[in-house]
Amino acid sequence: MMFLEVGDLSGLFIIIGFIMFGPPIALAIVGGAIRKKNKTASKVLYILAALYLIVGLGICGSMLTA
Repeated sequence: MMFLEVGDLSGLFIIIGFIMFGPPIALAIVGGAIRKKNKTASKVLYILAALYLIVGLGICGSMLTA
């Protein structure tokens, strides 16, 4: 059996890091932007950002360690 050799994987780590941290940061920024207009929607966006971060760190973190 012939195994394929993989070259530099730093780009893959950057993409996985962006998937982990990009959407929670964007949701938090949008939540902060609409905080004065609608506090309830802002709280929902903060909760979604925290939830996405926890799930993203769990799934992507487990992929990085394996």
